[in-house]
Formats: sequence, C-alpha cells, structure tokens
Amino acid sequence: MKPQPDKIDVAPPYTAVARHAVFPEPSHDEAARFDFLANFNKYMATTLGPGNKRAYDTRVLPAFVKEHGREPEDRFEIRRAMNKDPWHRFWSALKRNSMEMRQHNGRQMVLRQLDELDAKARQFNEGRDTLRLDPSVQVPRYQQAVDIHCMPGSYHGEERPGDVSAGANYDCGIFATTAGGLGALSDGGGMALVDWIKRERPGWSPKRILDMGATIGHNIVPLALAFPETEIIAIDTAAPSLRYGHARAQALGARNLHFVQMNAEDLGAYPDGHFDWVQTTMYLHELSGTALPRIIREGHRVLSPGGLMFHLEQPQYSDAMPLYEQFIRDWDAFNNNEPFWSSMHALDLKSIMVEAGFSTDDLFETGVRAVVDESIFPKANDGEGEDHGRAAYWHAYGAWKTA
Repeated sequence: MKPQPDKIDVAPPYTAVARHAVFPEPSHDEAARFDFLANFNKYMATTLGPGNKRAYDTRVLPAFVKEHGREPEDRFEIRRAMNKDPWHRFWSALKRNSMEMRQHNGRQMVLRQLDELDAKARQFNEGRDTLRLDPSVQVPRYQQAVDIHCMPGSYHGEERPGDVSAGANYDCGIFATTAGGLGALSDGGGMALVDWIKRERPGWSPKRILDMGATIGHNIVPLALAFPETEIIAIDTAAPSLRYGHARAQALGARNLHFVQMNAEDLGAYPDGHFDWVQTTMYLHELSGTALPRIIREGHRVLSPGGLMFHLEQPQYSDAMPLYEQFIRDWDAFNNNEPFWSSMHALDLKSIMVEAGFSTDDLFETGVRAVVDESIFPKANDGEGEDHGRAAYWHAYGAWKTA
C-alpha cells in the first residue's frame, strides 16, 4: 500500500471567514458547499494541475514535434494541441465547473437573504457623503459583454434596482475560489500593499490615494485602516459593488474611504497632481486594449510629483517566460470569462507607462505576497503547485513620478 502523508493539505473551513456586519450569513449546507469547493480548487491546483505539464512533456509536445517537425512557436499553438489531450480536457472541465458551482452557491446564498442584506447596507450608506453614485456613468461595453468570472451580471448586475447582490456574491465566494489563500476577509492583497509600502517608504503618509477598479474594496480597506488620516478615493463603474463595498468598509471602520461611481478613463473631476498614490489591484486584465492606456495616462495626470503609481497583476508574458507557462496562465482568458487576460499580459506595460508620461528611470518592478494569518490560512503556493492566475502572489509594476 502506498504510504499516506502525515497531514493532508486542506483549506481552512468556511467558518474561518470573518463575518463583518454586511456579510451574507451561510446556511449549514451553503458553508459545506464552499468548504468542498475550496478544497476542490486546492486539490486541482496542487494534485491534478501538475498533470497538465506531464501530459505536455510526455504526449502533447512529442506528438506536435512529430507532426510539424518543430516545437510550438507560441502559447496559442500549445493551447490548440493541449485541448486535444484527455487529461487537460478533464482538468479544464473540472476547473470551469468549480467556478460555475461557486457562482451558483454564492448567488443562492445572497438572493435568499437579499432583503436583509439591502437593509443592512442602507444603514451604513444612507446619509453619508462617503458614497457617491452617479446614474449617468455608463458601464463600458467591454465590461458588459461577458459575465466576468462566470458571475451572473458581472460586477454591475442587479436583481432589482438599488440592490447589493453583485457585491455580496463576490464577497462571499472569493474564499472558495482562492482556497482561503487571501485570508479571513479576502484582503491579503491589500495587506500586502500595506506591508510593502511600510518597508519601502517607512514613515511616508500620503495625503490622498486613488484606487481604480475597486469593486467592493477588498484591497483598499487595509490601506484606509493603515493610513487613517489619508483621504482615499475608490472608484468603479459598478453601482451594486460600490453600494456593498461602501457598507463593508464602513462596517470595518474605514471611515476615510470614499466610494465613487466613475470611469477611470476620465478623471476630469480631479485636477492635475491631486493624488500622492494611484493604484490598481488585479484590474488591468479586465480592461480593453484601448481603455488601458487611457487609464494609465489619466492616472499619471492626477498623480503628484514624487507620487507613486502601483499596479498589482500577474507577470507579463515575455521571452523569459516559457511558452508552456504562458499557455497555462492563459486558461482564464478562454475558460473563465476573462476576455482581455491574454492580450493584456502580452502588453509591454513599461512602454505604456512611459508613453503616459513617466520617464524610464521612474519605473520599477517588484513582487508582493498575500499577507494572512498563516496559522489559519495557507501561504501562497510557489512552483509546480501554483494555480497560475489565481495564486496569492502578484507581480507589481510601479513608478515614482519625478515630474
């Protein structure tokens, strides 16, 4: 008999999720489903996922070379070849179904108690100038075209006018998608930002921070709590996410955090040099090829001299990244309703930032890892077990503006 490991690597229980005042309350069965999905995702990443590379090395690549007399020239040739392999098809179907099951469970959980959730959110939202919605703001077509992450209605969908259903669904299910890798509040990315800036610029206290594409504020609330004297503006075009995100932030004590409905392509409401820090967190890959440069240009315009621009993303594809890794990272583009993932990660972000007005000497790259309570939540995977595209480790593209 094959020896069994002393300890099975499992995700933390769903009961470890922090219950802030507007968080949806799971039933026993809903929590059990999320527990299953969290561990299912972990199993696919750490146990089943490496089988894709073995399939490629032992079957797909030899067959490709035999047929074409050469190795694949790009990630798309690998994708077409791998899509014929039974193991990859099996793994891919499981992965897609796990996301659909996550959305089904989250949506059921939210709709069952939507009256209560809306009422809770109103208690934190009504009469407060830290939430500013603008019905004239249109959700861009590139964000309306698909249900991002397979989430019905994406970030902007409403079950009824004025509700918080999209934001609540996103909040309650991200734990399962990441297998708990972002911590109790799914804010490990924001905690990583705080950790990085405290090490990089100890004692720095920016007057104003702008977070673009904030959704429900997972990654900006930690900054607001870390810099309580700083005015922080979190913008998005999706009103339901902003309603929920504002209520969530207020419940967590982030009273200096303003949620504003605004398209980041046009920041005309703010003058040149208004912010000391302009950032995005896993947002650029959801932008079209025309919107992304505009947003970077606007971010540069409203950034003060000496200010910081910081973008957390997965690493860009380059000649230094093996084609197989580019292919496996591309899975979300073709299977998880992330239509701009592939093209965005093939862009030269440094060139785009220079064209926006930064000098080459302003630019830097770094990496950050989700900061969580590792006695409860798992450390992000490295190497073969990494679930590329969803892991709690990000590449950062930044610049300190000199002029």
